[in-house]
Amino acid sequence: MEISITKTNKPKQKPDENNLGFGKIFTDHMFLMNYTTEKGWHDPRIVPYAPIEFSLATMTFHYGQSIFEGLKAYRTQDGDVQLFRPKNNMARLNNSAKRLCIPTIDEDFAVDAIKKLVDVDRDWVPSNPGTSLYIRPFIFGTDEFLGVHPSDSYIFAIICSPSGSYYPEGINPVKIYVEDKYVRAVKGGVGFAKTEANYAVSLKAQDEAEQKGYSQVLWLDGKTGEYIEEVGAMNVFFVIDGEVITPSAEGSILEGITRLSTIELLRAKGYKVTERQLKIAELTEAYDAGKLDEAFGTGTAAVISPMGELCYKGKNMIINNNEIGKISQLVYDQLTGIQYGELPDEFNWVQKV
Repeated sequence: MEISITKTNKPKQKPDENNLGFGKIFTDHMFLMNYTTEKGWHDPRIVPYAPIEFSLATMTFHYGQSIFEGLKAYRTQDGDVQLFRPKNNMARLNNSAKRLCIPTIDEDFAVDAIKKLVDVDRDWVPSNPGTSLYIRPFIFGTDEFLGVHPSDSYIFAIICSPSGSYYPEGINPVKIYVEDKYVRAVKGGVGFAKTEANYAVSLKAQDEAEQKGYSQVLWLDGKTGEYIEEVGAMNVFFVIDGEVITPSAEGSILEGITRLSTIELLRAKGYKVTERQLKIAELTEAYDAGKLDEAFGTGTAAVISPMGELCYKGKNMIINNNEIGKISQLVYDQLTGIQYGELPDEFNWVQKV
């Protein structure tokens, strides 16, 4: 399919790169493509960014049949613009689509659509250290009908937002609250899918954690409440007695692209990385024994977020003197170095725009 391009005749003023925040400002253009059962995916187009009108009976408002992804475009010191593992994001989007009964998309075409949109809005990719262009592809059902069944029509959209650091703390360690009252997901549900429901269900716990002074919630499994799963916006890693451990992806956690990259990177560097179930009791015991060396989260938005403090049932665990650890720093430096073109891409993860 050919992607038509209609450029805006009213370009917006570019924002101050020193005050971008995250997900608050949007570029001049967006990508749209429609689906119907009769035509399949059709009419791919890049058009000026603008609101879209929908009926209040649109099914996605009522039944949540929607999925999304998140990736970034980075500006190198030479002025080039590049993406980090976009094919992986589109493969994961299709995995989410299958779970939500949404028609899949051609992954290569979707990557091409992202590249074309980023190229049209190339001037929006910031150049300040730590900044990037956040890219949000998403699909949602558009039938006007009140009834619980899959929609027969959809929109695939992509919007972009120049962004600074996801956390105001930046790379500094954050405080995490281990949630033991609410649950996020169970095996057999949609915990592995990047769908809006997973984030809506997390809001109550996140709000309560923030009121207590914590940046994020660390979720335990929804069945027993014994096993560590993930933080609301990140996968998690723990360094216990020199071994890097991350919870295994068994259907209730998101298989993060940064998680995968961290595993592959550390193994290539000679570290022992283990994917397995990890009990919160084992973590607290390791802390008490002085063997919990580091803890950090991984995700597209934050890249690496060291954990300086964990609170579980009133027990405050200060990790690595509330400082970023050696392995956390290594992963951050290596990943961002590859993303911004400052280090060689030995893994063939980068795609130029």
